[in-house]
Amino acid sequence: MFTFSPKIRYFLHKKLRQTHRISHKSIEFACLLIGATLVALFSFGFAKLADYGLELNQEWTAKYPYAVWVVLPLGLGFLTWFTAKVAPYVVGSGIPQVIASLNLPYGAYKNRLVRFWETLWKIPLTFLAMLIGGSVGREGPSVQVGAAVMLAWGNICRKHGIAFSGLTTNELLATGAAGGLAAAFNAPLAGVIFAIEELGRGVTLRWERKILLGVLACGFILIAISGNNPYFPHYQGATDIPYFILWVVACGLTCGILGGIFARLLCKGFASFVPSRIRGWVRRHPVWIAMLLGLLLATIGTLTQGETYGTGYQVVARALEGESVAENLGIWKLLATVATYWSGIAGGIFTPCLTTGAGIGMQIWQLTGGVVDQRLLVLICMAAFLAGATQSPVTASVVVMEMTGGQSVLFWMLICSILASITSRQFNPKPFYHFAASRFRQRVRELAREENEAKEQDVTTLAK
Repeated sequence: MFTFSPKIRYFLHKKLRQTHRISHKSIEFACLLIGATLVALFSFGFAKLADYGLELNQEWTAKYPYAVWVVLPLGLGFLTWFTAKVAPYVVGSGIPQVIASLNLPYGAYKNRLVRFWETLWKIPLTFLAMLIGGSVGREGPSVQVGAAVMLAWGNICRKHGIAFSGLTTNELLATGAAGGLAAAFNAPLAGVIFAIEELGRGVTLRWERKILLGVLACGFILIAISGNNPYFPHYQGATDIPYFILWVVACGLTCGILGGIFARLLCKGFASFVPSRIRGWVRRHPVWIAMLLGLLLATIGTLTQGETYGTGYQVVARALEGESVAENLGIWKLLATVATYWSGIAGGIFTPCLTTGAGIGMQIWQLTGGVVDQRLLVLICMAAFLAGATQSPVTASVVVMEMTGGQSVLFWMLICSILASITSRQFNPKPFYHFAASRFRQRVRELAREENEAKEQDVTTLAK
């Protein structure tokens, strides 16, 4: 019988082991691409639904302008009640929930804020918020949904021993969350920067090649589906003007001050600004407060001819093309976003911040008497206000660059955003997303403590 020599047998055995390793890596990479595809598809469907909600809002508010005085209060009250009753952990942006999950210890409650089926409520609730006229965006919600989708897929693969045995829950969460942002904005690079600057702040993450590839894949898959087009119209304004550094400083300081005030208002909540004797009543009756805030949104929307409803995409598009928008729109949009967030419904603040920044840029341009290019001030103020609100200047600059194709102005956007972020800290020392995340962590810990105490009482009762 024919036999191989020891050297040949060793060589064949070594090649078989290498083939197995290559095969395992290929399977894991394929699973990563499948996960990225799922995140991109959810983001794509969410984007289409959100766009439809915004179109419907424009139609009914134009046809029945006085109906906002009924629809907004009742709609906001219903969404506040329903969210608290059915899906309390999808309230607000969604980014704080992901950050909180990353910081929670491993255990039974680590994934409580990003459970798949509950997180999916974020999509229809954000759609309804846009439909009635709330000042919300879909990018923050896309982050929470992306994290939930990737984590659910990763858990399936790990449960059946297919892939991801070497990736932790935190790494799956970060991949899905940053991929959700990349897909939401058609901005793969912004997703990577967001993962490093925002999600990686205060938590240890191994930035393996798999994570970065997963984030980039989410963005590129969506580009393959919907096309390589900037989210906003391509920037075609000036790239430099005389004494531009002075305008950068003016925009950075203004957006930093307003961004810091904006973040502080979001952190404090409505109850903090009412007399102490009625503060308890305000906290016990969130639905009535939401209806009151709905009246405020209707007032602001009426004053601005509906330009504060929804994300404000059309407002930014017009401002970047050199057209006019409602007077003092930046301040009105800021107030509308704060009122919507205070109501306790689902919806992000990312795109509303960009709209607020565009409005501030328009106001600064009007003060100059038109001596500089309006589009340039609008562009750098979009990045600066977002940086002031989130204290993430690199993410803000790269997001705006990819959304507008404004690579030629990236340096000035970055300088302006850094200045705005530093200025913002003087008004709100802790970044908003991380402040909100600490509240969600506290809620999960309280839930865990209550459930553990209930179990102990049950055991004591049975023992008796």
